[in-house]
Amino acid sequence: MAGLIATADIYRIEAPVSMKAYLMCAFGSFGGIFFGFDSGYISGVMGMKYFINFYTGIPIPGSGATQAKKDAFTLPAWKKSLITSILSAGTFFGALIAGDLADWIGRRTTIIAGCAVFIIGVILQTASTSLGLLVAGRLIAGFGVGFVSAIIILYMSEIAPKKVRGAIVSGYQFCITIGILLASCVDYGTQDRLDTGSYRIPIALQMLWAIILAVGLFLLPESPRYYVKKGNLEMASRVLTRLRGQSEGSEYIQQELAEIVANHEYEMSVIPQGGYIKTWMSCFTGDLRNSSSNLRRTILGTSLQMMQQWTGINFIFYFGTTFFQQLGTISNPFLIGLITTLVNVCSNPLSFWIVERFGRRTILIWGALGMLICEFIVGIIGVTAGRESQHNNSAVSAQIAFICIYIFFFATTWGPGAWVLIGEIFPLPIRSRGVALSTASNWLWNCIIAVITPYVVGKNKGEANMGSKVFFVWGSLCTACFVYAYVLVPETKGLSLEQVDRMLEETTPRTPAKWFPHSTWAADQGMVGTGGKATHHAEKAVHTEHAATETSAV
Repeated sequence: MAGLIATADIYRIEAPVSMKAYLMCAFGSFGGIFFGFDSGYISGVMGMKYFINFYTGIPIPGSGATQAKKDAFTLPAWKKSLITSILSAGTFFGALIAGDLADWIGRRTTIIAGCAVFIIGVILQTASTSLGLLVAGRLIAGFGVGFVSAIIILYMSEIAPKKVRGAIVSGYQFCITIGILLASCVDYGTQDRLDTGSYRIPIALQMLWAIILAVGLFLLPESPRYYVKKGNLEMASRVLTRLRGQSEGSEYIQQELAEIVANHEYEMSVIPQGGYIKTWMSCFTGDLRNSSSNLRRTILGTSLQMMQQWTGINFIFYFGTTFFQQLGTISNPFLIGLITTLVNVCSNPLSFWIVERFGRRTILIWGALGMLICEFIVGIIGVTAGRESQHNNSAVSAQIAFICIYIFFFATTWGPGAWVLIGEIFPLPIRSRGVALSTASNWLWNCIIAVITPYVVGKNKGEANMGSKVFFVWGSLCTACFVYAYVLVPETKGLSLEQVDRMLEETTPRTPAKWFPHSTWAADQGMVGTGGKATHHAEKAVHTEHAATETSAV
């Protein structure tokens, strides 16, 4: 293509955006629905009478059954643990594989491939009549979820305008909550069926969300930053024009593209290039004490997702129904599970505003503080007035109320905030792998929590039977999240991805709010006023990448 027109004006590094373009960027959020539905349906299914009877052989207790028989009518902890955690195991490896695929075949194509893999897993789960096939189906579906959950964040972060990037990526978390709510509604509607439809209907419905996402993304453009990484500036310009709703050859488009090219060239010059293994190792280069080093960014991304799991939110959504059943003080645990999910959905849209108004760092700090207070209160009530022997319905209602407040804090802060940040903090040469590692961390800890939780709250012999005391654990971990956010999380609101890169080089995590962009990458790289020089720089950068690929092949 012809030479790009670069700019030294920090206010012209991103083209104006039309409403149609905003809607195109926001569609990627739909990927959260089938992720959320998949996470949400399993809690209700494992509490269904037919499902328990079918997979354990234990007769369904009659209306006159003793309390001992009712308590015994449950899935063993090891089955709960296996069924729940195997999906997370698949997503862990799926996310890591997706990091490579996103650089090889593109962000959009990787997500569509993930939808296809997910559908295969859902078909196996729907057809299952044995534990083995159900588990195999969830493992395969997990690979698909891993593809989508890792790369949809990358895709949205790369195509979204900087002023609303946080809100658009927060929409992904909102769609997760919608998916969990839909799963709870379907579970509530099928729970009393005494045939395989009780669990097959919730499982099979997941295919619908994957099909909608795949078809929609097929009609949307690829990320322009992917094409810059590949050195195809013609396609990068074309898709950026479509995403921003500008006319062909717009000066705004050329200036935004020149800034992306300049930043990519700089990163390629400072990040060691080499074969396949060396490119993965680039994620771990640099000094741990340097907040802009790749090592620090990778640790920040992976630990941020770990901390999100440490809040304990998936304890509620994975095991909420069975936990409320085991408390023995709630008459309709399915309804309580539906209420907590509804709170999650209704709270999340507030994050669209606060993530851009107050920033990522601020909401993570205050969100952790709110969650830890609520969880300690739930634990204290549970070991005092809320004990089963007290038969105190008011105390149990208070517990549920504070659990709902805790969910409100999560849904407006840590839920979307962690996903927004991991899409912003990595430079383009390692962005796909950095986001993949961060997402894999989320699923690794998701898996660990899913494995151990049934044993922590189970009532059978050899299980901890912690009951409400488990909230002391979650409260303590939220205290760690509070300290972590204050000490290590930077502020990235209102900046382009390239400006975030510069900000991390020039500030510490506790001082970024005072930072303001003072120049453009294009100006610093000597591209302003040189016409075709921007194109030449991009070609030089991609030649370096191709040389690295050839080295690995040899």
